[in-house]
Amino acid sequence: MTATPAADPTMDAITAAVTLGREGDAVRAREELLAIWGDVGVLGDPFHRCTLAHYLADLYAEPAEALVWDVRALDAADALTDQRAQEHDASLQVAGFYPSLHLNIADNLRRLAAFQAASDHIDRAEERSAALPHGPYGHMIRAAIDGVREAISARDTTPRPSSPTVGGTE
Repeated sequence: MTATPAADPTMDAITAAVTLGREGDAVRAREELLAIWGDVGVLGDPFHRCTLAHYLADLYAEPAEALVWDVRALDAADALTDQRAQEHDASLQVAGFYPSLHLNIADNLRRLAAFQAASDHIDRAEERSAALPHGPYGHMIRAAIDGVREAISARDTTPRPSSPTVGGTE
């Protein structure tokens, strides 16, 4: 028998706001996520902070603004345990968060022309990619790691077509 996750009104609110963003209302989604962040705070539940910051970063087209939230997501992941993540979804492993988190930081740094720092983070994303699940999500992140690595090598600062603020879903 699989345990049912406990009710989590904060995650419900985050999910509702993220849905708004995916439906095209990025301004309202950002406002709602920022309000939730105000309630959670920088010392709040690491799972909430990681999730909030990760999705907030996707709502900023400016790479410097997105980078702030991506770093916050990475910091929260460092404080997160598998046990806490699995209270939300039994299949979650914190190790699986890191490839995407480092990928997003690398991509923002690349867009800011900080190529050495971007290269360091894309290396970390690749080093941790073994923790990604097999299937569509893992394939998408691995392909994005390759794409960002190529863009770093080319010293290309343009947004990738699959970037969340350009129309992607990562």
